[in-house]
Amino acid sequence: MELKIPTFAKRLARYLGIKKNPFSGPPAENARYWSDVNVTDHLRFDSAQASLEYFHWRNSLYYPYIDLMPVVGQDGKAILDYGCGPGNDLVGFATYSKPRRLVGMDISLRSIAEAKARLAWHTDNAEIVPIVEKDDRIPLEDASMDYVHSSGVVHHAVDPAKVLREFRRVLKPSGKCRIMVYHYNSLWLHLYVAFMKVFQENAFPGMDLLTAFSKTTDGIHCPIARVYTPQQFIDFATPCGFTCRFLGAAVSQFETSILPVRFAAYQCQKFPREHRDFLQALEFDGKGYPMYQGAYAGLDACFELTPRT
Repeated sequence: MELKIPTFAKRLARYLGIKKNPFSGPPAENARYWSDVNVTDHLRFDSAQASLEYFHWRNSLYYPYIDLMPVVGQDGKAILDYGCGPGNDLVGFATYSKPRRLVGMDISLRSIAEAKARLAWHTDNAEIVPIVEKDDRIPLEDASMDYVHSSGVVHHAVDPAKVLREFRRVLKPSGKCRIMVYHYNSLWLHLYVAFMKVFQENAFPGMDLLTAFSKTTDGIHCPIARVYTPQQFIDFATPCGFTCRFLGAAVSQFETSILPVRFAAYQCQKFPREHRDFLQALEFDGKGYPMYQGAYAGLDACFELTPRT
């Protein structure tokens, strides 16, 4: 039986593919790739209401992302959104907190322009700054930020350790950082990639699982897409000057839509046991969302980092 791709997956494919299809042509470097590909499909907003409706709709696709990566509670703070893209989370901070300073940074000049246009509906107190990934320093003073927010960016960086060290440098000693990176203990990896793409479709022949994973999240020619277990990311962040705590993960509506496929995966003895064991260990909360070892079994792993002295 052919799996019907749900509407959300089609929308997601449009976000990842846009009008220039990243599934054709040669791989691109980060700045060029992310100028073609961004999460809003280069959508233009004609009002603050339309922008806010999109903000809430997009967050609703990843449960409970907004609780793990909140935009409230930062009144009077200096906030950096690193990898702000076209400004979705900046809209949240501008609307639901009263920051003393709000800075968004991105390597994509196209997304920077879109973020400026969108933020104009919400605030005139946002600084939108282009960054060059090969530069050694973020263009901010030492200990100048109270809060750093980075959602879905560090796992795409050429040198993620350098990025984290820069977060540590620009944060005040009392500051905090929230980061979302891709989650190994997810339905996306164990069911969508390992079973549906690799095992059933024989996609990505000759590739190891992590490389195959990197082809599925943001387009097949996405230059870099890493994935971490919670402990792997904690171990990675610690030598960069942080105490790191796993907060939990958000599960995408696409992942929940493919949950019935897990029954077929259970029945395939040749499907690697690691993935079968993960799927059979799933539990479900009162709303029917899948959990693994007490955390949601979704793609977006979220962490809080505090500077170590």
